[in-house]
Amino acid sequence: MTDVTLLVLDAEPLPRLGNLTGRTRILHGDDSTIRSQLPEADVLLVWDFLSDAVRRAWPGPGARPRWVHTASAGVDHLMCPELAASDTVVTNARGIFDQPMAEYVAGLVLAAAKDFLGTNELQRQRRWHHRETRRVAGTRAVVVGSGPIGRAIARTLEALGVTVAVTGRTARPGVHGPGELLPLLARADWVVCAAPLTDTTRGMFDARAFDAMNPAAYFINVGRGQLVVESDLLAALAKRWIAGAALDVFTQEPLPPESPLWDVPGLTVSPHMSGDVLGWRDELAAQFVELYDLWESGGPLPNVVDKNVGYVPMHD
Repeated sequence: MTDVTLLVLDAEPLPRLGNLTGRTRILHGDDSTIRSQLPEADVLLVWDFLSDAVRRAWPGPGARPRWVHTASAGVDHLMCPELAASDTVVTNARGIFDQPMAEYVAGLVLAAAKDFLGTNELQRQRRWHHRETRRVAGTRAVVVGSGPIGRAIARTLEALGVTVAVTGRTARPGVHGPGELLPLLARADWVVCAAPLTDTTRGMFDARAFDAMNPAAYFINVGRGQLVVESDLLAALAKRWIAGAALDVFTQEPLPPESPLWDVPGLTVSPHMSGDVLGWRDELAAQFVELYDLWESGGPLPNVVDKNVGYVPMHD
């Protein structure tokens, strides 16, 4: 056993850490214990990536882990000024969720264009009602978020014949800057939000953004709930500013039963599952073990988050 202590912020089921068991001192913590355990840890694995316990526990006296890895693409749940200013390296689960989320978005686009929900409802009513549906090929999409997830979504939609424009934090070849977003929204049939949650993106989809969309547009959010002003989306659907929407992420999760979002006509609600496919937890654990081996050997780590912007910078 080495002198390294690994602290795991637990969630069920626990991660399968392979050969780290017996080779590394492993502590398990939760929201109530992590504050007292942080000074003992050299490495922190944020397995419970929905918890904000790290953000609350990090400030304070004592040593802090040299490396923090979160089993998620986003890091907004753990970042705080003290962590951002520290020498601690933060990595994320970049690469695990890209294609599953792209497939999920493509499924939502096809379901909306082909009115699968309407077909299911008519079947439930035992009604034979012939309709015409939308052609997907030849439509236009805007994908907001130029990271690996956004790019995977763009590739998958392009394979369906959709013309895709991608927007990001800065303009570069193949990526439009934020100043071009509103004009792009006006021409889009599908608007997909896959942006990271930062101070500049919080609430970016508000009344102004929905008002800019064309009335036939369909909005999809698989990024973070706080990217959308939910009351403005409710109003946009009620006023028919847009044709429909699908939300996989919400400001409050789990979405409480009393939320008005459950009952909005034209809105599909799913429980933060767009990236979760069979075996995804084992993939996350295997990725962490690979990164741990690199870290232990002193090699450079991939997926290093720029703590000032809240995501892994693009290098291509």
